[in-house]
Amino acid sequence: MKSLCIKTNNSKILDYLLNELKYSEIKHICFSENKFKNYKNIIIHYLSQNDYPYFFSKISNLLTFIIIDEFEDILMKRIIDKNYFYFDALERNKILKNCYNILSDEYYTWFDKKFDALYNSLYSFISKNKVLILDGFINFRLQAYTSILDDIVSESVNNYIIEKEYMEFISLLKLYINSQKSNSDIVHLIYNTSESILLDENKNLILNSEEIFNAKYLSDISFSSNDYTLNSLLNLLPKKIYIHLIDNQIDEFINTLQLIFENRVSICLNCDICNLYRLHKKTLTKK
Repeated sequence: MKSLCIKTNNSKILDYLLNELKYSEIKHICFSENKFKNYKNIIIHYLSQNDYPYFFSKISNLLTFIIIDEFEDILMKRIIDKNYFYFDALERNKILKNCYNILSDEYYTWFDKKFDALYNSLYSFISKNKVLILDGFINFRLQAYTSILDDIVSESVNNYIIEKEYMEFISLLKLYINSQKSNSDIVHLIYNTSESILLDENKNLILNSEEIFNAKYLSDISFSSNDYTLNSLLNLLPKKIYIHLIDNQIDEFINTLQLIFENRVSICLNCDICNLYRLHKKTLTKK
């Protein structure tokens, strides 16, 4: 017979564990709850005389899910507070939310990494020890799992810094726009994912120039192939920008223009200009 004593004073974890054991399909086990001097204990007995790896595997699997479900949030907060204390409370909260987004976007990849790290650590420990002090184990014996959480937090911090710099740049451009006089009344932007065309209010072509691209008021932040268009708009500072979406898609660049120019921007999906350039695109595609 093999026995394992799990020690914790966390009532929520005790109830969680007892409930999971009660309804689990683990064969040949019995368990009980006891209160000793310092900890409440759940003692699990594996009654079979063989196949101990089966017992170790099932308990490791159960404890892995408990740690992910109940402790992961606490551990990520601890990493953020310890390593990134120079951010204020609101910023640290945003970084934590970014962690959730990272985990959600690549759920299965991150979950498999976390599960394997936890499972292996737990299996190695309980196969050699009869007593598991849960809080101590989580704090001092989960280096591989903690390293994965460190990577997630680090990626989240990098994303937050990039986003913060981006929004600061947007704010600078908005200040510039609001402090200058408009040089045109209306500009039409004909836009799809591969091409941008600017027309004036008389629907004449506006040429982008490399001189505008080097305008001194621009940041080093790049908007890739749309830099020329952005710089031209910042030079013209039109009172109204009509964006004609030939592909009917609002992408990052269009979102950026909306942030910079705010209520000067109107999105158009169906007008004479839209239909003309949509037809032109179809004609080119057929060729």
